Amino acid sequence: MPRFFVDLPLESGAELPLPAGAARHVQVLRMQPGQALTLFNGQGGQWQARIQRMGRSEVDVHIESHEAVEREAGRRVHLALGMPANERMDWLVEKAAELGAASLQPLHTAHSVLRLSGERASKKQQHWQQVATAACEQCGGNRVPRVEAVRELGAWWPQSAGVAPLRCVLSLAEGSQPLSQVLAAHPVGELLFLSGPEGGLSPAEDAQARAAGFLPVTLGPRILRAETAALAALAQAVG
Repeated sequence: MPRFFVDLPLESGAELPLPAGAARHVQVLRMQPGQALTLFNGQGGQWQARIQRMGRSEVDVHIESHEAVEREAGRRVHLALGMPANERMDWLVEKAAELGAASLQPLHTAHSVLRLSGERASKKQQHWQQVATAACEQCGGNRVPRVEAVRELGAWWPQSAGVAPLRCVLSLAEGSQPLSQVLAAHPVGELLFLSGPEGGLSPAEDAQARAAGFLPVTLGPRILRAETAALAALAQAVG
């Protein structure tokens, strides 16, 4: 059954017009009045609905019932990412949403190739949020991860302290612990994972992360691409 995210209050018995994006998808799928669909708004569970009326660009639905179903990860994991270049960030956001990331923080770091500011940064944030939403519509997730505004790593350190009690940074420096050991020692609670872009974090940024309270962790002896490393860490942590 088609699933659509709608950023609206939902309740049984209500009738409402779908937002433009969802209505357009219904039109593209050539759905007809009387057909059923599933709606979710990120507030928990999902709603069964039925198309009541279709216009040239409008779709009205009737909300029938709520289903208290959740398919979320076992723990809330937040990703802070030195943005990889080109389409890799799109791919990373999509897969992170599928795996159940709680939020994503795009960052400019010393080795970042992708640099965004002003209107371009705002449009990219909106685009990545749409990518995350579409991924949740497809995979059955009922809570869409928030994609935060692009920030400079140096300005983000103070904010990072309030994101999660357990914070880890992917590091190649001596003394890094296997992520699996850290997770075994901290089996519950929210986690913030910081990962660099192509080339990783600079030595100075790595040192700043440790000074800010991040535990240095490693994923093993292989050197992974930036997007692979972040997703590998996420997959371990949400399990």
